[in-house]
Amino acid sequence: MAKAATLRTLSDDQLLDELGSAKKELFNLRFSFATGQLDNSAQVAATKRDIARIHTVLREREIAAADAQVAAAGQAGPSGDSARDSNADDAAQGSAAGPAGALVSAAPPSTATTGDLS
Repeated sequence: MAKAATLRTLSDDQLLDELGSAKKELFNLRFSFATGQLDNSAQVAATKRDIARIHTVLREREIAAADAQVAAAGQAGPSGDSARDSNADDAAQGSAAGPAGALVSAAPPSTATTGDLS
């Protein structure tokens, strides 16, 4: 396949096409391996790495687009200071809410057993 630098020159549609063909190739390689017809088993690992490279480039582009969108929203709209202030207020008040509002316990989990389990 190609190096990441070469993949970065492709468009999103071309990357998705490459991803599809690499997944088909991986399927065929696994099938050949299972039937004992694969001569070079290293091709399976190389194809998996190619798929991972494509996913990495797509994710980089997704993150860059999100950053650009946040930067554009930050320039056009009000600043996000109010959201940062409310998070700082929660931390100052000792709120135990973690990500997505889940409660986070400060105590370590107990390892003691309460009875015989047999």
